Amino acid sequence: MFLLHSYAAAVVFCLVTMLCWGSWANTQKLVKKSSSFQLFYWDYSIGVFILALIAAFTLGSTGHEGRGFLADLAGAHSHNLWYAFIGGILFNIANILLVLAIDIAGMSVAFPVAIGLGLVLGVISNYILAPIGSITFLAIGVILVICAMLFSAKAYASLKQTQHQQSKKGMMIAVIAGLLMGFFYPFVAASMAKNYAMPAPGMLTPYTALVIFSVGILVSNLVLNTWMMKKPMIGEPVTYKQYFQQRFLTHFIGILGGAIWSLGILCNLLAAEKAGYAISYGLGQGATMIAAFWGVFIWKEFKGADKKVNTLLALMFLCYLLGLIAIVVSRFW
Repeated sequence: MFLLHSYAAAVVFCLVTMLCWGSWANTQKLVKKSSSFQLFYWDYSIGVFILALIAAFTLGSTGHEGRGFLADLAGAHSHNLWYAFIGGILFNIANILLVLAIDIAGMSVAFPVAIGLGLVLGVISNYILAPIGSITFLAIGVILVICAMLFSAKAYASLKQTQHQQSKKGMMIAVIAGLLMGFFYPFVAASMAKNYAMPAPGMLTPYTALVIFSVGILVSNLVLNTWMMKKPMIGEPVTYKQYFQQRFLTHFIGILGGAIWSLGILCNLLAAEKAGYAISYGLGQGATMIAAFWGVFIWKEFKGADKKVNTLLALMFLCYLLGLIAIVVSRFW
C-alpha cells in the first residue's frame, strides 16, 4: 500500500488536494450550457467512485506496508463501514447544494462561503477528534478564513442590484452547504486506522474508506438527485432519458470532474496520518482560494466590477493565503 512518511510530503499532498478540490467545478462550468447541474452531478458521482476503485486496486493493493484493499474490506468492522458510508451521505447532501449554489451564484461566491464555512467547522470538529497542532495558530487560521468569507460576501453584495437579487438564493444555499460540509470528514476519519502501515484489526485504510465513502455518495444520490431532478430549485425538471441522450463528451467531462475531486480527497486522507485531520482538512479546503481564482480571473464572474469590489476580492485572497500559512505552521508548535 502506498503511504506517506513525512510531514513535508503530507503538506505537498494537501496542496494537491487544494488544487483538485478548487478546480473540479470548472468541469461543471464547461457543460453548463448543455447539461443541468442534476445530470452533471450523476457523472460527477460516478467519477468519484471510479477513481476510488482504481486507487484501491492499484496503490491500495501493492507494496509491503499496510493491508491490501480486499483483505481490508473483508476484515472491516461493520460500524467502521457505516462511518465511512454516512460520511459519503453527508458530503453528498452538502455537495449537491454546493453545485446548485455554483449554478446560481458562480464559483467565486459559492466556494468562499460554503467551503470557507465548512473549513471552519471541519477544523474545529477534526481537532476535537485528533488534537494535533497548535490550537493558537489553528484559531488564527480559522479567523482569517472567516474574514475572507466576509470579504467575499461583501464583494458579492456590492454588485449591481440585478445580480444581487439573483444571487440571494445562491448565497443562502451556499451557507447551508457549508454547515453540512464541515461534518462529513470526521465520520470518514473515525472509520480509519490511526497507523496506516500497521492498521488495527477492523479499522479501514484510506483506500477502503474512500471506496465506501463513494458508495455512500452513489446510493444517496438515487434519492437526493432523483428528487432534485423532479423538483428542481431552479430551472425545469429533467429526466433520466435526457441523461442518456447526452453526448459522450458531456458525460466524460462530468466524470472527469468527479475523478479530480476524488483524487483530492485520497491525497488528503493519506496526508492526515502525518499532518493530523484538522491540518489536513484545513489545508485541503484552501481549495476556496483556487476556486475563487478560477471564478474571478478565468470565468470573469466579477467582470465590470468597480474598485471597491476589486479591493474586497484582493482582501479575500490575502486572508485566505495568510490563514492557510497559519494552519501549516501550527504543526510545529
